[in-house]
Amino acid sequence: MARFTALEDWLAWQEQSHPRPIDLGLERVAGVFSRLAVKPKKIPTITVAGTNGKGSCVAFLEAIYRAQGYKVGAYTSPHILRYNERIRVDGQPAADEDICAAFECIDAVRADTSLSYFEFSTLAALDVFSRAKVDVRILEVGLGGRLDAVNIVDADVALVTTIAIDHVDWLGDTVEAIGREKAGIFRSGVPAVIGDQQVPGSLLQAAREKRAELMQIGLVFHYETQAHAWAWWTDQLKLTDLPLPALQGEHQFRNASAVIMAVMCLQAVLPVEPAAICRGVREAHLNGRFQLIAGETPVLLDVGHNPQAVQTLLSYLQSYFPEVKIHAVFAMMKDKDIPGVLAMMRDRVDHWYLAPLKNPRAANVELLNRYFQQQDIKNVNKGYTDFASCFEAAQSAARSGELILIFGSFFLVSEYLSQFA
Repeated sequence: MARFTALEDWLAWQEQSHPRPIDLGLERVAGVFSRLAVKPKKIPTITVAGTNGKGSCVAFLEAIYRAQGYKVGAYTSPHILRYNERIRVDGQPAADEDICAAFECIDAVRADTSLSYFEFSTLAALDVFSRAKVDVRILEVGLGGRLDAVNIVDADVALVTTIAIDHVDWLGDTVEAIGREKAGIFRSGVPAVIGDQQVPGSLLQAAREKRAELMQIGLVFHYETQAHAWAWWTDQLKLTDLPLPALQGEHQFRNASAVIMAVMCLQAVLPVEPAAICRGVREAHLNGRFQLIAGETPVLLDVGHNPQAVQTLLSYLQSYFPEVKIHAVFAMMKDKDIPGVLAMMRDRVDHWYLAPLKNPRAANVELLNRYFQQQDIKNVNKGYTDFASCFEAAQSAARSGELILIFGSFFLVSEYLSQFA
């Protein structure tokens, strides 16, 4: 008999059943995976790791393979509105009953092995994809790489986006240490696609030690932008007149380039025509990243929550809203580099609105205010009882043509989309 019948009950139990919310290591989850009957055939798999850009790369991959007509399984985290967003089949979130069925199978075979919330979701995704008989799996690493639950699967292509300082309590406080963790998804003889030109030496060394087939942007594959198109090439192949990426920002050319390289690595198994690449690049969609809600006072949503991601946001604002007054609704998790983010954005934001979040990981308004005082940032508005009143204050103050920017956390973007979109 199933432990629960409703998805929300399963999730509430998982949040409380394991002693640690983040518990890196593969022994427990790999042991349970070995007892799940989810491997009737080998499914081509692309694993995506990196500090920033993972979600964009998954979105491009998903769109390209779907444009070619393949049945695609995509696993990402965290979700913005509904848990089901984490497990998608052909672009659609998995149904409650399919996820619950997967949880029931996992619970039945795990015996006395305790699993974290993320480990349950990873195993559920693999189970759902197996039952759906997908043609390709795209798996996004949750945290790090070497000890992340996703790494129980041997990828056919490992893609690493960018590497920057984040999650220092688990991954280390240098890019070299973090690079070693990300390189844990590499395998001997398997393509290792690197989509960042400033790569830690540790990542390159790990690729060589593992004898992965290293493919780095700027060395093995290249891109060049033009006014209304762009080109991608290797020594053996060139694609020209590619459409501008649907996802906004200069960095998306790098992400799309790495994705095209990954697709080319699997051509023998999953052939893709140039037309499908063009369509996927043009149609990829990602909630919460430079997501612009049009209107008299437009709203820009961005989930960026570390200095590298916020630098990308700053570049986007300078390109698309160079002279526009900005009202920022802001919150961050207390374990993030809040001073680093504020230092970058202080001269670009005109008015700040500190949003209270119910999440226990969130920095409370008092802590945020101390950081603002340390940076001597003025025009800070606070004292709101909830996100809605905070956003409405920004909305009332903003004039026509000015911009409301909501950034700093997935949870903040989720609040807006669930209440105002």
